[in-house]
Amino acid sequence: MVEYNPLLGIFLFIFVAAAVTRWVLDRLNVGHLRRHGYEVPEVFRGELDEETLSRMTAYTVESSRLSSVESLVGDAVLLAVLLGGVLPWFASSIESLKLHPVLSGLVFFGTLALGGVLLEVPFSLYGTFGIEKRYGFSTITPRLWLTDFAKNLIISAVLMALLLGPLLAMIHYFPRVWWFLSWLFFALFQLLLLWLYPVVIAPLFNKYEPVKDDVLKGRIIDLMEKAGLKVEGVYQVDASRRSRHSNAFFTGIGKTKRIVLFDTLLKTHSPDETLSVLAHEVGHWVKKHVLRQLLLVEAVSFVFFYICYLLLDWPRLYEAFGFETRIPYAGLFLAGVVLKAVFFFFTPAAAALSRSFEREADGYAYSLVGMARPLVEALKRLAKENLANLHPHPFYAWFYYSHPPLTERIATILSLEAEKGP
Repeated sequence: MVEYNPLLGIFLFIFVAAAVTRWVLDRLNVGHLRRHGYEVPEVFRGELDEETLSRMTAYTVESSRLSSVESLVGDAVLLAVLLGGVLPWFASSIESLKLHPVLSGLVFFGTLALGGVLLEVPFSLYGTFGIEKRYGFSTITPRLWLTDFAKNLIISAVLMALLLGPLLAMIHYFPRVWWFLSWLFFALFQLLLLWLYPVVIAPLFNKYEPVKDDVLKGRIIDLMEKAGLKVEGVYQVDASRRSRHSNAFFTGIGKTKRIVLFDTLLKTHSPDETLSVLAHEVGHWVKKHVLRQLLLVEAVSFVFFYICYLLLDWPRLYEAFGFETRIPYAGLFLAGVVLKAVFFFFTPAAAALSRSFEREADGYAYSLVGMARPLVEALKRLAKENLANLHPHPFYAWFYYSHPPLTERIATILSLEAEKGP
């Protein structure tokens, strides 16, 4: 067992405060939904029946409950590992093998990562084959789930080795400047992943092919030209193999930049609605949201790596969690745990920035398409098909939501058309 000390006490206070905040926010959100979930929002007046509203409420409540339990279990297991003396014992066992420091670090992180993945399996199974299946979303078979699980495990292991291997090597060979070198490496690695994902990783899970509807494809290309945007192609993906949820997105950078439409979206949305959803995604690119988010991530990661550098050389960090000697890879893990708890309270700032981007993209979509109705109808259809929460608690939405609440979002789009006039 780890003995109590002031630094450990500070960490526990922050960690527990974050856990309690998550739990309270979830309870607020669910309670608010249960009180107002059967009220039809003004923008949906005449378009939602009692059965659909009831399913929306029940789906959100069940999904939220599962997420809360998973979060609490994860927090409890992590605290048990941190306070039960598991990490010092495990690290000393690895050190006794006399492996190279880089290999020792990979074994340390790999084992902890595998434990985390196995801990998530029951929740993933219940979410996929319980909740999602019960509400008519999940179409995945157990065999395909296992195949996806194996692929994810292998890809994650490879990426972790490619990212952590050089990072641990820089800590070992360049102890004074490793944080700056690691930041540069992380930035380049992230760009490489963004470039490779659409053409290497994503096709391992889904089939991507050019949009089959030539008329729709032509209209999409015309829309892109109107926006002054060139993309590698317009693709549809067989998302219905796993779920009936609908979506559309931009992916890739440079020559791998492409538009992807879920086949479920193409089946349920009219061409005008599909174009309006795409216009929103185009807005993100034209307004340089992708670039701005990338620059923000790099700025935050710069600070993160520097703080990690300071913490790795701080003996009290190791002492606080029961370590008798300085073990850099264990220090890196501890620094990550501490900073994750602290950064949680910056979630509202990131969410607010994302919501501002979404509003800009909606405004751009309206200006590009020239009318509000297609985008409004698309958002309404997506809300009904995905059983979205139309009554989130305001504080929950402020803290977490990357998009404005749907009713607010629709009202804002309609107001743009009202301001423009006939």
